[in-house]
Amino acid sequence: MANPWNNKSATVGITLAFIVGIVGALSIRSSDKIVVRMDEGIQEQIQWRVPVAFGTNLPALGDNIVYVSETLRKATAGRVQLNVFEPGLLIPTFSITEGVRDKKIEAGYTWLGYDQGRIPATPLISAVPFGMEPWEFTAWYYEDEGKMLTESLYHPHNVHPILCGVIGPETAGWFRQPIESLDDFKGLKIRFAGLGGKVLQKLGASVTMIPGSEIFQALEKGAIDATEFSMPAVDQMLGFDRVAKYNYFPGWHQTFTAAHLVVNLDIWQGLSEANKSLIEMACTAGVIRNLSKGEAIQGAVMQGFEEKGVTPMKFSREILKQLAFVTEAVLQEEADNDADFARIRASQIKFQSAYKHWKGHAYLPRDF
Repeated sequence: MANPWNNKSATVGITLAFIVGIVGALSIRSSDKIVVRMDEGIQEQIQWRVPVAFGTNLPALGDNIVYVSETLRKATAGRVQLNVFEPGLLIPTFSITEGVRDKKIEAGYTWLGYDQGRIPATPLISAVPFGMEPWEFTAWYYEDEGKMLTESLYHPHNVHPILCGVIGPETAGWFRQPIESLDDFKGLKIRFAGLGGKVLQKLGASVTMIPGSEIFQALEKGAIDATEFSMPAVDQMLGFDRVAKYNYFPGWHQTFTAAHLVVNLDIWQGLSEANKSLIEMACTAGVIRNLSKGEAIQGAVMQGFEEKGVTPMKFSREILKQLAFVTEAVLQEEADNDADFARIRASQIKFQSAYKHWKGHAYLPRDF
């Protein structure tokens, strides 16, 4: 019987064994590298105090950060925890970004328009009168210059902003009496936020800014005559419909409302890339879930208006045109006085000028 283990067979066997050995060694080394890379994020514990600007009991406006924090906790088996603090418990509502800047807190969840007094351009990345619709804003933010411009605006203040929530238009306000012309704003004491407040000041209104938790008492006692705050589902929880029976639409002053998770820049830069990506992913999920919930719950609330004696009102086209004219003047003044405002405004106008070709052709007409 011939010997099967001849010289040729031996050579082939040795060669195959050598190749298998090399592949095995490379696989072990590759696996080691993967483990090292994964360990960079897996070993990192994140325990942040996160004060919020809006109560987490408020649907869409306030509860989105709960979704984001729970998602991160579950996805990491508790390794990443955003410990949420209700408004005013840890830091004043309007001082969240300052607390983050000074590292009094690691992070916060807020509406950046509250920083308008210190950083004039912030309304453009939080709510713009006669501005973009929510999905239009996120298109500009994620796919155009929005994210870059927002980070450039806040990094000099030692704050890293992450878009973490978006809801649709607010109502245009709750009034005791109908608004039949712009003259009705003269002398009106009203709580109004952002650039919309500056527009109403131009029209002679006495505008004040107070936290959401204080609005009902001010309205009930007559310290203010009218107010805006959020969407119907939120406003009814705060009791505005018990005092002011005329709820106006559309929300010309806030066509979208964006919320950001703001993180101390030094802390953010010290995170692994894995955890940065994880937090950004949770916030991006928060954006779509937030928008979806906000849209889902308003109709049922408005169905109950009649039973509560609330009259939903729509501003006439003429009043809206006049408000838009005054708004444009306010936006131009702000741009003339602040280079950041001018730069962000120019970016949004450029994006909208291209987007309108799609927007004007792709969607059904509003009166269809």
